[in-house]
Amino acid sequence: MPRKKGQKPRHEADLAGVSSRAAPKVAVLKGGISVEREVSLTSGRMCAAALREAGFEVVEVDAGRDLPARLAEISPDVVFNALHGRWGEDGCVQGMLEWMGLPYTHSGVLASALAMDKIRSKEVFRAAGLPVAESLLAPRSEIEADHVMAPPYVVKPHNEGSSVGVYLVMEGANRPPKLAPEMPDMLMVEGFVPGRELTVSVLGERALTVTDIVTDGWYDYNAKYRAGGSRHVVPAELPAAVFDACMEQALTAHRALGCRGLSRTDFRWDEARGLDGLVVLEINTQPGMTPTSLSPEQAAHCGMSFADLCRWLVEDASCHR
Repeated sequence: MPRKKGQKPRHEADLAGVSSRAAPKVAVLKGGISVEREVSLTSGRMCAAALREAGFEVVEVDAGRDLPARLAEISPDVVFNALHGRWGEDGCVQGMLEWMGLPYTHSGVLASALAMDKIRSKEVFRAAGLPVAESLLAPRSEIEADHVMAPPYVVKPHNEGSSVGVYLVMEGANRPPKLAPEMPDMLMVEGFVPGRELTVSVLGERALTVTDIVTDGWYDYNAKYRAGGSRHVVPAELPAAVFDACMEQALTAHRALGCRGLSRTDFRWDEARGLDGLVVLEINTQPGMTPTSLSPEQAAHCGMSFADLCRWLVEDASCHR
């Protein structure tokens, strides 16, 4: 329903009175119970420090099973979601915050759930006309018994992030991968796309820039989060048509899933195929906010400090996303 003349946007209404206070109270959710807990702890600490620098009253919350009670006790004006992985990034915490009536940052329930489920998000991307890699969902028993797809291919959980549990099966491999015991029973098998690793952050309705992620090998968990694990070229040195396509497709992906706040879309680009070699891999609705993270780096390239980025996310928060 369109807003009436003079009516504030929903997120402004949710935050009515917050901006007029000397120090609005922000609860920063960090840690959590997913396999990405350590990354989230780092993201949360960084965001909390930036928000204090920006003038907010900040309470850091390690999100456990008692999270509803903790938030009821704290009674924050806004919840800054710095969680990563399942329960914090897949719509679960978002639904709880909606039920409690608390304005929060980043994407809402549906967009978060769709983005975390890589199979379903690919279906949305295809419907939006975005290029995606061939993929299928298969039981781990079948994946370990024989090749379910002609190599090269990648095996990974269909509902995790941060390159957790990713197996690359190269062309000519005689055997399928032997998976770690902690891997789930159902996994995504995706055709391997050769080429360069590119990424674009979208803030609100603006694609920021393209980053070329340079590594010595696979862009895995260590390459993402360990100092020196990768080198980021910002902005990426690409043909203008490829650069522009990345920016446009990231914005399309953000809108197609109904993302809010900040998202980051990852691509692979096979230079030998030109523009046809560009493929959307996935979208992240809770991009990392660590010293080696990509979205803060892109925001800085556009002239936005880390404190200003965190402030923007708080001011964009709402309860119905």
